[in-house]
Amino acid sequence: MENGAVYSPTTEEDPGPARGARSGLAACVSLDRLPWPRRVLKGLQLLLSLLAFICEEVVMQCTLCGGLYFFEFVSCSAFLLSLLLLIVYCTSVYDRVEATKVKSSDFYITLGTGCVFLLASIIFVSTHDRTSAEIAAIVFGFMASLLFLFDFVAMLSERRQEAQLRKPENRTRAEALTQPLNA
Repeated sequence: MENGAVYSPTTEEDPGPARGARSGLAACVSLDRLPWPRRVLKGLQLLLSLLAFICEEVVMQCTLCGGLYFFEFVSCSAFLLSLLLLIVYCTSVYDRVEATKVKSSDFYITLGTGCVFLLASIIFVSTHDRTSAEIAAIVFGFMASLLFLFDFVAMLSERRQEAQLRKPENRTRAEALTQPLNA
């Protein structure tokens, strides 16, 4: 008997790179982990924090530079943290880390970034020299910080809804545990 006759019905040819649903970079990227509104929020946070950083970098001179430097640090950090969270949600890194840890990190990073970005924008408003680049940076900074805080409120309400769905399960267990064993 020839080897080809034995293995031919069960063996498949090499599929090649073009065969399959997704190949290359598309196989590593998935946008399905975030719902559409949250995806838009994350993208806008990324864009607005980048625009705030770019507008701040255009400023040539400043009288009170402390607010400018703090705003620069915060806007750059906000951009990088937003980018990191989007990368985690959209790549296979999400599958390697527990989903609860990713969501918890997103929750606290979004809250912290929103609060500090708002603070940096307020400080920058009080120390800027009223140039058009500074005003644009401040506007983008406030918009980005409000989007971060809005995203935090959305995640907070989502957490509360999940907690309310779990409460009836916990009540039935507590009632079962309080009954005597010998009854």
